[in-house]
Amino acid sequence: MRRRLAEGLAVLLLIASLGAGAASGPNSSGAAKTTKQPPTNVAQTTTTRSHRSKPYQVGTASWYGEDFQGKETASGEPYDMQDFTAAHPTLPLGTYVKITNLRNGRAVVVRINDRGPVVDGRIIDLSYNAARALGFKDRGLQKVRVDLVQPVTMAMLRPPVANQQ
Repeated sequence: MRRRLAEGLAVLLLIASLGAGAASGPNSSGAAKTTKQPPTNVAQTTTTRSHRSKPYQVGTASWYGEDFQGKETASGEPYDMQDFTAAHPTLPLGTYVKITNLRNGRAVVVRINDRGPVVDGRIIDLSYNAARALGFKDRGLQKVRVDLVQPVTMAMLRPPVANQQ
């Protein structure tokens, strides 16, 4: 339960920091503008910003759910369809990636904890909850963009662990 809460908090903080960093404007000591710009939508800023850099991968994503609930993943942990996790064929286990649904612009950060997909033509398998958050709805497949999340960013977002006695 704590782990799920910590991961959810990390995802929210990451999304908030991406939006805040993009919306804060330039830091240079040059002349400041005197005209005020209308506030930007954080989701739009995040989406626009992510498309400026080259994606790690773009392709078809699928999801897996109840049939795999509780079964052991490649990382050794049991699969939990409510976690924000994914299966990828080559990325190191424990890697965090940002997945953007190219159909609706929604994005989530997931942790790679399994190997897959096993079906040719697919680049990543998402947990049920991650797919739901991305708006897959009744569609089992969506075109997505995969971006690596820097480990330094995730370390800064991770809440401190309380000393256990």
